[in-house]
Amino acid sequence: MKKILLPALAVLTLSACEDPFNREGVGFTGIDGEPRTVSDVKGAVAFLPPETNIPAELAKLPTVQVTSDKAELEKIAGVAIDNGGRSDANSVQLTGSDTNLYLSNVSVNGQLFGVLRTENNSTKVDTSVGSAFGAQTERFTGCLPAGDVYRKGSSERSSGFAVPLNCR
Repeated sequence: MKKILLPALAVLTLSACEDPFNREGVGFTGIDGEPRTVSDVKGAVAFLPPETNIPAELAKLPTVQVTSDKAELEKIAGVAIDNGGRSDANSVQLTGSDTNLYLSNVSVNGQLFGVLRTENNSTKVDTSVGSAFGAQTERFTGCLPAGDVYRKGSSERSSGFAVPLNCR
């Protein structure tokens, strides 16, 4: 009998302060004062900046259409880099640490390329940017890469990169 009375007494004592059918609690209040909500006010503790969805922004832009008499994929990629977007009207601007890059979709003779280029041909970036672009093509464009990354420039510094895309 003691085994039943002791727990029942404990339950009744602890529930005497509150309605037993009211299951609302205080909830989790965070660890070490973490805010429970997010804030729209810049500089506030709970401020989260809006994330940029690059594939969605790129999908809103028109694909640059180009026709060329070249047939080799490497040459077509060069044409795509030359015609890649350099403004907000036909590209998504990606702000880097020291150079702004422009991401656009260019279709050359029906072959779609994701093009990442600098603002002008005189500005060059390290070729490691191209390899990172190739590795993250799906994240940037929303399409799978359908081949290698092609670059325009020297082996150390380039002004643009193109990756053939498979968006099916």
